[in-house]
Amino acid sequence: MSKTFRSKASAGARSVPSVPATTAAAPPPGRRPSGHVRRAQAKPQPRQGLAAGAALTGLAIDLLPHGLSVFDAQDRLVLANQSFRSIWRLPDALCQPGAQFDDIIRASRGATLVLDRTEPADTADGTQRRHREWRTLDDRTIEVSITRLPDGGCVALHQDITERRQAQQQAAHWARHDVLTGLPNRGHLRELLLRELPRTQRGEELAVLCLDLDRFKNVNDTLGHAAGDLLLRQVAERLSACVREGDAVARLGGDEFAVLQVSTTQPGGSAALGKRLIEQLSKPFNLAGHLAHIGTSVGIAVAPFDGDDAEALLKHADLALYSAKASGRGQLRFFETAMDQRLLLRQGLEADLRSALALQQFELAYQAQVDANSQAVVGVEALLRWNHPTRGRVSPLDFITLAEETGLIIPIGQWVLRQACLAAAHWPDSVIVAVNLSAVQFGSRSLVQDVLSALAEAGLPARRLELEITESVLLDDTEQNLQLLHALRQHGVRISMDDFGTGYSSLSYLRRFPFDRIKIDRSFVSDVAKGGDALALIGAISGLGKSLGMATTAEGVETCEQLQAVRDAGCTDVQGFLFSRPGPAQAVDALILAGTLPALKENPNV
Repeated sequence: MSKTFRSKASAGARSVPSVPATTAAAPPPGRRPSGHVRRAQAKPQPRQGLAAGAALTGLAIDLLPHGLSVFDAQDRLVLANQSFRSIWRLPDALCQPGAQFDDIIRASRGATLVLDRTEPADTADGTQRRHREWRTLDDRTIEVSITRLPDGGCVALHQDITERRQAQQQAAHWARHDVLTGLPNRGHLRELLLRELPRTQRGEELAVLCLDLDRFKNVNDTLGHAAGDLLLRQVAERLSACVREGDAVARLGGDEFAVLQVSTTQPGGSAALGKRLIEQLSKPFNLAGHLAHIGTSVGIAVAPFDGDDAEALLKHADLALYSAKASGRGQLRFFETAMDQRLLLRQGLEADLRSALALQQFELAYQAQVDANSQAVVGVEALLRWNHPTRGRVSPLDFITLAEETGLIIPIGQWVLRQACLAAAHWPDSVIVAVNLSAVQFGSRSLVQDVLSALAEAGLPARRLELEITESVLLDDTEQNLQLLHALRQHGVRISMDDFGTGYSSLSYLRRFPFDRIKIDRSFVSDVAKGGDALALIGAISGLGKSLGMATTAEGVETCEQLQAVRDAGCTDVQGFLFSRPGPAQAVDALILAGTLPALKENPNV
């Protein structure tokens, strides 16, 4: 504290004279009490009243929660209350009127001034105010508000604001850190980048690594959100253990993390770190007795080559991550300039895809499925097509993955179900309609209801709808998705496994779920003419299906030779260009009415 703006003192406790209570009751108005002599009321003595008022004032001052001190123009203490003495922990002798300001300052040595702010003088009354904060040796924060009076004296209010400052510091900390993991958040990571980027002007390099977790949703859905939170904390610990002092690990949100790497030669340093992160997160996690297997991919941007500001580096590292994930799990990619162009193209395609459903740009094409022996149409597969006014016909290979990543596959899938069921309602009772389901649709809580609503709207029996799934549906979340499949089967809906034989665990899924049909991938059929083991594999799959009571459909049959081969191998049904190309529902109507397919009329012996 300075002498210019003095700020301390205390007057000690003051005793309050007792005031005798009046005990005699007053008589009713207008009546004189009988048997009593009226006495003149005693007038209060002026000095007694002043003394009582001064005592009450002193008591009120001592009861103030704030410390109060008043100094005169000669730096002598005029008045101080008990709170002032308690806040500064002063001896009684220094809290009495007349105590010198310098003595009080010496008694409170060790306090450090951490804030000093003076307000403009008030020209109306000549006062000037000053606000100060002091940090004491026992780590308390004392706030002092000082008012300098025109006569040279000053009045100060003192308050211990330690708890308030701690709460503010804690709030400021959590505004820049993730509450779950304690890591810096996205905003704090930007601050760290801004602090470290000047290194690049001195010829140094730094890298930003972005990563997200594979199969994290599976953990949340199967083990619960508490297990998911535990997993995120363990991931944060492993990531932090991989970096060096001076580097920073941040959680960007959800299952997304980032690492800022400094003082390392690039790109070698970030490549080595990225591989280390992938290796560490591929190891199993113990979540309260449950083992969880996840993984990660990593995208890297290096400054100053891939950007010289925080936003550009984060964006480019994220683009590299997107490229890594598109290449498969557990991959690492550095940012490339071409990724920016691909992002722009993707963003344009996404914008068009979002409006395609509302603008009725989607349509369904239908391809017949034929009994391998009778050659009658027994089923029809519904295939999604997108006709864009300027892009033309967009391949499903170009937009289905994007629809899955953006979640648009949910409303698109609902539309496909409705349209396919409405079309099938016009076909004979013996003809089923097959609809492909995305693994993303199984993450929707409404899948079963979507299917039932489509059947009800079309008036189509559930046994005439067959849902085709790929192995990825079961690989992503075996238990939950199996439960959904069983629920659909209980309603009478048929289930088939598409692209059988291309995955590593297809056989295990056949043991866990009673599929109605196995669809043999077209790659096996196309290799039949080449000889080798393709035909033997088709025969083995057909035999397996027969033993399990499942129909087998060979896809991609384009020649009579292929038809003969797969039929001899035991396939019950076939599908391919030999019989029909995907077309409108009216074309299927014509095939059904024709009885014998056009392509087979020329080859009656097949």
